[in-house]
Amino acid sequence: MQKNHNIPTPGPIPRHVVIIMDGNGRWARRKNLDRLIGHREGIKSARSVVRTAREIGIEYLTLYAFSAQNWKRPGEEVLALMDLLREYLSNEGEKLLAQNTRLNAIGNLSNLPQDIRELLGRVMKMTEECNSLTITLALSYGGREEIINAVNSIIAEGEKKPVSEKDFQEYLYTSGLPEPDLLIRTGGEMRLSNFLLWQLAYAEIYVTKTLWPNFRRRHLLKAIANYRNRERRFGLTGEQIREKGR
Repeated sequence: MQKNHNIPTPGPIPRHVVIIMDGNGRWARRKNLDRLIGHREGIKSARSVVRTAREIGIEYLTLYAFSAQNWKRPGEEVLALMDLLREYLSNEGEKLLAQNTRLNAIGNLSNLPQDIRELLGRVMKMTEECNSLTITLALSYGGREEIINAVNSIIAEGEKKPVSEKDFQEYLYTSGLPEPDLLIRTGGEMRLSNFLLWQLAYAEIYVTKTLWPNFRRRHLLKAIANYRNRERRFGLTGEQIREKGR
């Protein structure tokens, strides 16, 4: 009987997968192409990953689309990236709605151009009742900035009592989202790049040398299969995990 390679086995599917989409520039450089073409090809990867995530039962998918530090890139590249984001939001709303997929966004969204903020708001409103998959775009996002923002919000509210982890999480951009189960980083770099520093405390990490514009369905399925063969510990020893499961 022919083996089915489409659905990874044997453990549970991660509920929340986050991806650092790295390698667009290197992909373009290796092909002697403009960096913008690498970013545009990366959108094709995002569409493939979103489709696959929905098919295999992932509930939440968070994509690191534009960091707070990316504003320091050359102005021409930043403008081109904003144009791509504008194009994506203009074209994807109806598709996401048809696929019962909700769009969410995190980060310092006030830094985005006003028309993009309005577009983003419209697509988020349009898809807010969708429940097959929630895609979260991290835009103008920085992990340290998020934590500082949370601390300042708590101070501004005049909290006098000790703040628990649960309390603190309510002030993060990701309030309402489950903690990530799996972080995927493409492009082979072994760093977090200021992404979800609080939330990734117990996430499994998977790094692939595949550049983001080359990352498609089979690469995601390989990452999920790797995750499903791991034993998640959450700070516990193997013996404690086995004892907990009895």
